[in-house]
Amino acid sequence: MMRRLRPWVMLPTGWIAQGGLKAFRWRKGEGASSVGALMVLIVIAQQADKATGIAELTYDELTAATGLSRSKVAEGLARLGAQKLICKVGTERSQYLLADYDLYQGWGKLPASRLYTNERVWAFDNFRLRQPAELDALKLYLLFVALRDDASNLTRVSYEKITDYSGVAKNNIKRALSLLAVEGLLHVERVASSRSEYGIVNAYRLTFLDTRNHMGTKGRSDLPLGAADDVTF
Repeated sequence: MMRRLRPWVMLPTGWIAQGGLKAFRWRKGEGASSVGALMVLIVIAQQADKATGIAELTYDELTAATGLSRSKVAEGLARLGAQKLICKVGTERSQYLLADYDLYQGWGKLPASRLYTNERVWAFDNFRLRQPAELDALKLYLLFVALRDDASNLTRVSYEKITDYSGVAKNNIKRALSLLAVEGLLHVERVASSRSEYGIVNAYRLTFLDTRNHMGTKGRSDLPLGAADDVTF
């Protein structure tokens, strides 16, 4: 039985700062398992105990939540283990510890409860593990979790920095953003640039996260003073 979810959970992000997203590539023999691994990681993080960072999930629960086959779940878990993002604990039950889980630092807010319908992540329903855009989209989603500014509820990051952190080619970013928007995971906002009085730049807001903190309730003028067009860890 999956645990009752909170609106958001803590996802360790140190590995993203260190370029860990680049390890998940779309190439022969790796593309589908890379997509599956990030899907499984998201579910493990959402189901992890807040105090310990440990999730108790059977294969049946992981397949139900992600829509993946048991073999793809196994491949995903293996990839996550190889990248040292999770480690298995316990003997009788399927228990997975999020690596570098720390209640006080090194984490970003990952939306949780409202992404589920009947113990399944509805946003994964159209993921078929057949398109590079699916992998790029998940990498951008996790990057935005890591770089999000809590005060503005936005991530302001250039295409160049997105590529630097995630490995997603600049020419593929717009396609990945479109997929996230279509699947209901992301809003793209247009905000004032800090570099030009009249400039406008993109900023990214994750859906179902701090839902009262957005442009409709605050407006551009209420963004933090000096908010940069590009963020870093």
